[in-house]
Amino acid sequence: MSDLAVAVIGAGIMGTNHARVLSELPGARAVAIVDPDESRGRPAASDAGCDYAASMAEIDGHVDAAIVATPTETHVDVALEALGRGWHVLVEKPLAPTAREADELVLAAMAAGRLLAVGHVERFNPACLDLPRFVSEPLFIQTRRLSPYTDRIRDGVVRDMMIHDLDLVLSLAGAEPIEVTADVSRSRSRSEDLATATLVFPSGLIAQLTATRIGQDKVRQMDILQTDSLINVDLLRQDITVRYQATAEYPRSGARRLKEASIKEIPYLEHRGEPLFLELQDFVTAIGSGREPLVDGCAGVRALTLCERVLDAARRD
Repeated sequence: MSDLAVAVIGAGIMGTNHARVLSELPGARAVAIVDPDESRGRPAASDAGCDYAASMAEIDGHVDAAIVATPTETHVDVALEALGRGWHVLVEKPLAPTAREADELVLAAMAAGRLLAVGHVERFNPACLDLPRFVSEPLFIQTRRLSPYTDRIRDGVVRDMMIHDLDLVLSLAGAEPIEVTADVSRSRSRSEDLATATLVFPSGLIAQLTATRIGQDKVRQMDILQTDSLINVDLLRQDITVRYQATAEYPRSGARRLKEASIKEIPYLEHRGEPLFLELQDFVTAIGSGREPLVDGCAGVRALTLCERVLDAARRD
């Protein structure tokens, strides 16, 4: 069976990263980078060892799938054109500018009989892939996603950064939140630079999320509290620590200290590798097997819908 022929649409940072990974991925190959800006697209294609094209029409006929890594506002038009050409499609997050438009893409993929995946790359972080082994009935989840400021990103932090954690929390909760409260603030750009959100789920699970791009350092952390354990996840270091309380000695009257003994486990992760590589591997495998990808179009719609609920809640407050 021949390798899956993949076109990368968009020669920006994410597009060139996708092309790089495709050059290393068994079972797939980048056949072209498509970008109307030849001064950007042709050098990117040369670096990736594939063809350059200014439009999808120039390469139609020998492509099986496309990766859409263009600005968010173009995702719908570009993905619809790719689906119309009979290609399977992976769209970088967020799937579309709005949940309504994202829904249209899901319906278009179903009508075309083609697979639609969404680039929520954090789901393919080895620590996140292993989380279901340790999480059964979460009571409380706290996430922190901090980055230094960059003026390259046009979306606010809810759609650009917090969406990763919203998607992760939804996958762990297995349900939609029944209550959403949020606050946002702006300091260096026209969209929100800092956002906090609290989600309450039918099970009683409470999730508190923080995302900002005015941090002085890069932080990607998640803490999950369960009845019998506390799970700490460092997404940058790709590791998980599980803590269990073993004993506790409560102080006598007047004592100043509480003595506790706990058991700490740092489990070996079953999954290893670059998240983007694992994401594209899942996409290619899903196409070959006919199964749904780990993050399908419906998951992309759910994450985007929750982004809109967070922003609506912040406006109400």
